[in-house]
Amino acid sequence: MSLVSSLLTDLYTPIRDEFAVVERIFDEEIASDLDFINGLCDTVRSYRGKMLRPAMLLLAGKATGELSNGHRTLAAVVEMVHMATLVHDDVLDEASERRRRPTIASIAGNTAAVLLGDHLISHAFHLCSGLQSQYASRRIGATTSMVCEGELLQNHHRGDLELTEDIYFEIIRRKTGALTAVSAELGGKLAGAGNGLVRSLYSYGMSAGVAFQIIDDVLDIVGDECRVGKTLGLDLSRGNLTLPVIHGLAHADRSTAAALRDLLGCARPGGSKQLRALLERTQSISYAVEIARRCVEDAVSQLDLVPHSDAKQSLVAMAEFIIDRQC
Repeated sequence: MSLVSSLLTDLYTPIRDEFAVVERIFDEEIASDLDFINGLCDTVRSYRGKMLRPAMLLLAGKATGELSNGHRTLAAVVEMVHMATLVHDDVLDEASERRRRPTIASIAGNTAAVLLGDHLISHAFHLCSGLQSQYASRRIGATTSMVCEGELLQNHHRGDLELTEDIYFEIIRRKTGALTAVSAELGGKLAGAGNGLVRSLYSYGMSAGVAFQIIDDVLDIVGDECRVGKTLGLDLSRGNLTLPVIHGLAHADRSTAAALRDLLGCARPGGSKQLRALLERTQSISYAVEIARRCVEDAVSQLDLVPHSDAKQSLVAMAEFIIDRQC
């Protein structure tokens, strides 16, 4: 077991017994009578990693009340939506590896990957429809739309060397922050938390999700592909400007800025190493990490109203874990 896996196992102690139930709900929901679809779904199951969103939902519920079957179902739902976004992202990014395994697109082609992602989304809504209250279904629906909007906004600005930090944050709030935010929100809502506390949990999840994406973008530049377990350098190759690059372009001297623009204008072998070297001149990597750190501090501060418990401590530690992650 890796150090990261060991750490997360400790953080998930208050909800450890719930994960087996969540995974069973997930597996039973996506099971098909077509063997080849089950084979693709087996590959998707192998992408399960930290399960941060289900854990956040369950911990938020545990920290503010009692867990119910609704919590377990919704934990499976948010993981299903997340898995669908991964499958679709690998198509958009032309990625060949995910969790050290071949992507669905590389195994079965882009068409199958897109359809499988749609398959997962439809099952997520089918699960939601079985809940007594339609509040969760509406929130999951609105959030899924927001994730799509974030991806569309990023695609719209692909190759835009004038992209601002404001637009970058709008992109990642939608494509990443929204799902972590609604996970924490629904955990508290189903546990009977008051509206103020539910809003704080949403803000906690949003800030944590934004920090997670910033660090993910940093790792795309400086990470070790063997440790991260997925294809890196994709932001550069796809023309997606991330926070370190935006900062670098804004703060570089003339020659460094020209080199950055040249590198961003046409992907080439070894481009990621060159990009890292250029961004180190402007301290843009450390700048991005510091912004992520501030987001984590904000996330933790949103938990001030949550009563002290092991579950709350795990929520705090989950947020703080984001800064130190290497994969």
